[in-house]
Amino acid sequence: MPEITIRRAGPEEAETLSAIGRLTFVETFGHLYPEADLSAFLEEAYGVAKLARLAADPRWAFWLAEADGAAVGHGLAGPCDLPHPEVTATCGEIKRLYLLKAVQAGGHGARLFETMVSWLQGAGAKDLWLGVWSENHGAQRFYRRYGFLPVGEYGFHVGATVDREFIFRRRAQNF
Repeated sequence: MPEITIRRAGPEEAETLSAIGRLTFVETFGHLYPEADLSAFLEEAYGVAKLARLAADPRWAFWLAEADGAAVGHGLAGPCDLPHPEVTATCGEIKRLYLLKAVQAGGHGARLFETMVSWLQGAGAKDLWLGVWSENHGAQRFYRRYGFLPVGEYGFHVGATVDREFIFRRRAQNF
């Protein structure tokens, strides 16, 4: 397996972020949704213009995981907007953490996750939050190992489909 590098991505890489974002989401969850729902979600969540705006905003940070110069994963962190009454302006959120299946299980997801957590803490985030699909038990175990615990749930929209999503939090005193 080639060495995986992780680096911060800028707005000029919005097309690459869009491509790897769409590819990893479809590879991971695409089988769960009707084509119309999946297409609508991918355009809304991974549109190039939207990603360029986020990447240019200093409150947000994208990372690319690369092997031999090709994107094999990505991450996104920034202000928390999960629907929970204890979310404040000082909270940070891990928004996305995806790797292609071919490079999973090599510790690369942990490195990408730890990079995002460090960035959020360095940016002054207090409590850290994330959302995880209720049926993604492996991801839930992974997040628990880092001190994240479930504190709520909400409906995550993929087109007209609504998934049950758990809200996980790690309090600042647990860093």
